[in-house]
Amino acid sequence: MSTTPHSPETESSQDESHWAKPVSGLKVSDVPSGVNNLNVEGRQVVGPLQGFGQLWQKTYRARFGSDVTPTEVVKVWKETLPDLMPAGSRFYPSMAGVQPGEILLINATMPGMPPGMTVSTGVMILYVDDVSFTVMTPEGHPESGFNTFSAYEDDDGETVAQIQSLARANDPIFEFGFRFMGFSAHQEKIWQSVLTSLASQFDLDPQVETNKVCVDSRVQWSQAKNVWHNSVIRTTLNAPLRLGRRLFKRG
Repeated sequence: MSTTPHSPETESSQDESHWAKPVSGLKVSDVPSGVNNLNVEGRQVVGPLQGFGQLWQKTYRARFGSDVTPTEVVKVWKETLPDLMPAGSRFYPSMAGVQPGEILLINATMPGMPPGMTVSTGVMILYVDDVSFTVMTPEGHPESGFNTFSAYEDDDGETVAQIQSLARANDPIFEFGFRFMGFSAHQEKIWQSVLTSLASQFDLDPQVETNKVCVDSRVQWSQAKNVWHNSVIRTTLNAPLRLGRRLFKRG
């Protein structure tokens, strides 16, 4: 049985309503109060071909047993997505929720960043159906590629919840971070935590299986220019401006 039953890389849909419409640049329709809309507005979405670093496929799975269906799992996943994220990482869906073409804003901490500082970025929801949804990254995001969140029934009749990514670091700085600064381990802990939190919604506590495959060990030096959009750099440079605006408003 395929482990990516509804990813855009392996299946084409006859129903266009499941897919985001092509756009020339991302548009954030609504921003929750207190959330910084930075590094998303106007950006292009980018896949693995546009990234810099080594290409990795990472798969995280948790078995939920036979008392819950894949549709039930993904329904809860969509409804509780922000609450499933661990401390230090937060998703902010639009008012429309998990729908094709909508933007999930993200504020997240990363290893090596000053305490209390978060990176502002986001992802576009590329594909949605009853048993899966896929997001695609914008320019400047730590990675360039896809994440598919899904559930399926295995050959034993058990429901399996899965997160699978196909992505590479967006630029040389992020590649250094993934290789030498703990970005990779930090990312893996986040998705393992999400699956554990999702299972707790059904009073389950399964073991999360993690599988990593380096699909392409080469880096793409032609994409080193992506550093211009690096979300960590731009968030850091924007921090004094945001502080100044707050002080001005208070004054």
